[in-house]
Amino acid sequence: MKAAYFVKKGLVEAREVEDDKLEKETDAIIRVIRACVCGSDLWWFRGVSNRPAGTVGHEAIGIVEAVGAKVDNVKVGDFVIAPFTHGCMKCKICKAGFDSNCPNFDYGDFKGYQAEKLLFQNASALVKIPGKPSDYTEDQLKDFLTLADVMATGYHAAASAEVKPGDTAAVIGDGAVGLCGVIAAKLRGAKKIILLSHHEGRAALGREFGATDIVSERGEDAVKKVLELTDGYGADAVLECVGASSSIDQAGKIARAGAVVGRVGVPQKEPETNKFFWKNVGWRGGSANVTSYDREVLLDAVLKGEIHPGKVFTKSFHLDHVQEAYEAMDQREAIKSMLVVADK
Repeated sequence: MKAAYFVKKGLVEAREVEDDKLEKETDAIIRVIRACVCGSDLWWFRGVSNRPAGTVGHEAIGIVEAVGAKVDNVKVGDFVIAPFTHGCMKCKICKAGFDSNCPNFDYGDFKGYQAEKLLFQNASALVKIPGKPSDYTEDQLKDFLTLADVMATGYHAAASAEVKPGDTAAVIGDGAVGLCGVIAAKLRGAKKIILLSHHEGRAALGREFGATDIVSERGEDAVKKVLELTDGYGADAVLECVGASSSIDQAGKIARAGAVVGRVGVPQKEPETNKFFWKNVGWRGGSANVTSYDREVLLDAVLKGEIHPGKVFTKSFHLDHVQEAYEAMDQREAIKSMLVVADK
């Protein structure tokens, strides 16, 4: 099969690799239709973090091609979302809604999703989409693809920040996750949504998604602007979707006393959060519980046409041009790059 293969810093290429095969009775094989590049993939593409050579990617939608003997939630031929999380959906942690922290999955065995086929471990985590790919438009396929990670991650930021109807929510980060965080804040009933964005095109999409105010200032000027927009109190909920030390510091400054910061931006170093103590600001979040959010809220919202997160895919590439897909995101020519792997 053909798969995206990380060679070295700055180089990803499509290679022929050995076909994935069922290994456990709880596995499934997915024939991938669409996959994509994530902002976190750029860490090792840029050399910020180390990664061994091999297949890559963690977001896809496709058709179930084979299932293990103990898989009972999907069958061959089903159209599914393949989340980056692989919760067993049966243990105490998964039942509590934290499938991203399932103890019954070893991320050391993670298989790359940017490929013609995918060995998906813990098939219980797959999310079934009604019908087949040809029943849907390309825009709808893009919406479904975001449910493998980025839309669920944006929702996790809003859920962790405890966004409630009538709240003022502030979103730090105008990448795909931050923009999906805007969608999530609106979905959860926020009345005012402040997006901190320095890029006109991304800010425009943020407004389309539901942002009521755009703060284009940087640093302390941005903090002052948010405080002006909130009568000096700060936001009721803050979605931190970057992970940089500066954005974490900013989150604490724009949160009102007693607010909660929902963190989904993965930090490259452990942040200092003692300053939150003096404002009684909460600090929670982590990797998104994709299967739980998709099944409870997000898939239904997409099927009903209530949200259109697939608009974060601003460029599409065939799998053979995976290097160009990475470069488009690395150079900020695309908010998020989609990979067309097979015809629907």
